[in-house]
Amino acid sequence: MEALLKKNDLHRYQKFSAQFIIEHPVAAIFLDCGLGKTVTSLTAINELLFDSFEVQRVLVVCPLRVGSVWANEIHRWEHLQKLQYSIAIGTEPERLAALSRKADIYIINRENVQWLIEKSGVPFTFDLLVIDELSSFKNHQSKRFRALLKARPKVKRIIGLTGTPSANGLMDLFAEFRLLDLGERLGRFIGQYRSSYFKPDKRNGQVIFSYKPLPDAEEAIYSRIADITISMKSTDHLQMPELVSSQYEVQLSDDERIRYDELKRDLILQLPDGDVTAANAASLTGKLCQLANGAIYSDNGDTIKFHDRKLDALEDLIEAANEKPVLVAYWFKHDLNRIKKRFTVREIKSSQDIADWNAGKIPIAVIHPASAGHGLNLQSGGSTLIWFGLTWSLELYQQTNARLWRQGQSSKTVIILHLITKGTIDEQILKALSEKNLTQQSLIDAVKADLKI
Repeated sequence: MEALLKKNDLHRYQKFSAQFIIEHPVAAIFLDCGLGKTVTSLTAINELLFDSFEVQRVLVVCPLRVGSVWANEIHRWEHLQKLQYSIAIGTEPERLAALSRKADIYIINRENVQWLIEKSGVPFTFDLLVIDELSSFKNHQSKRFRALLKARPKVKRIIGLTGTPSANGLMDLFAEFRLLDLGERLGRFIGQYRSSYFKPDKRNGQVIFSYKPLPDAEEAIYSRIADITISMKSTDHLQMPELVSSQYEVQLSDDERIRYDELKRDLILQLPDGDVTAANAASLTGKLCQLANGAIYSDNGDTIKFHDRKLDALEDLIEAANEKPVLVAYWFKHDLNRIKKRFTVREIKSSQDIADWNAGKIPIAVIHPASAGHGLNLQSGGSTLIWFGLTWSLELYQQTNARLWRQGQSSKTVIILHLITKGTIDEQILKALSEKNLTQQSLIDAVKADLKI
C-alpha cells in the first residue's frame, strides 16, 4: 500500500493558497494546471471544518470526471483522513441516496446543479460552496449559472477554482465573479459591466455582435478583483520540463486548394460523393476545419475523404519518435476513424487505458480534448503530444497540453506538435489560441500571488 503524503509535503505555494482561502470567505484561486488546486482546497476545508469550526457542510460542484479526483486526494493525504465525503453522481436515486448520507463534503457534477437546487427536494444547507472549474460558469444566461446564483446567498463561504479564468476574453469574468461576490466588484448586471469596461466592436446597425475592452479596462478589472484573487503559474513554482511547441505544415494540392476556397467563398461544395453546405458562418468554420484535417461530413452525414496530408505527416512524426510513446489529439469522429485505419492506436477512455499508458504499454494513444481535461494525469506515459486537429477552446487546448506538461513528467522536454494545413483555417485557430492566451496571461500576471510568507 502506498504511504500517505503528509501535510509537510505540501508545496509552499499550496500552503499559502490554503491560508488565503481560510482568511477570505470569498476566494478566487487561479492555479495553473498541475499545481494541485484540489489538495490545496481540501487542506483549507479540513481546517475550517475541524480546527476553527467555521463550516459544517461543504458542496463541491465539479466536472463529471473530477468527482473521483476529490476522493482520491482525500485518500492520499494523512492530514485529510478525517474528512468524510459523499459523491452524488449517477442516477437520480443514487444522487438522492448520496445526499442523504452523513458526510462533511458532498460532491456533485455541474450538470446536476439545477436539479439539486430546483428539483431534488434536498434542502440547500451547505455553508461552503466550492466551484471546481469556475470557468464552466462563465455564461450568465446558462441554467446552471442561474440556479447556482439563486442558491448563492445561502452560503457564507465560496471558493472558485480554475486555471483558465478568461479563456475567451475579459467578458468571461463577469459571470464568474457575479457568482463569487454577488456582483460587488464587477457589478450585478451584464449591461453595467459592458458599459463600464467595453465598447461595441462588430455590429450590424443596432445589433452588436461583439465588444472590445476600453483602454485601461484590463487594469481596472484586475484591480477590482485583486483583493479576493490569487493567481499562480506552474512555471513559477514547479520544476517544470522544457516545453517545445512547434508546427508541422502540410500543403494542399492545387485542386484541393480550389475546392477549399470554393467552400469558403460560396458556402457550398460539390464533391463527387455528395454536396456539402454550410448554413452559416459558424457552421462554415467547422466545415473548413474538417477539410483542413482531410475529410468532411456531407449533408446526409456520410464521410467524404478530401486528402491524406495530415495522416502522412502523422506517420512521419510517429516514425521520427523512434518508438517513443505518442499521444494524438483529434477533434472530429472521422479524424479518429481515419487514424484508426492507418495506425494501431488505443483510445484513452477508461482508468485501465490511463494506467496502461502511464505504464508505457501504449505506443500510440489517441484522445479527444473534451475528455482529456481536468484531473487526468498522463505525464508518466510519454512526452510527445501531436494535435491532428485543433480546437477553438483555449481551455480544452491548455488542459490537454497539461496532461503531459505537468509536475511529475520524467522527461526533461515535452514536445507539442501541431499539424497545420498551410493557408487554411488551421492557421487562424492557432493564432486565435495565442491571442486569447495573451488576454488570460494579463489576468494571471495582474493578480499573481506575492508569496511573502
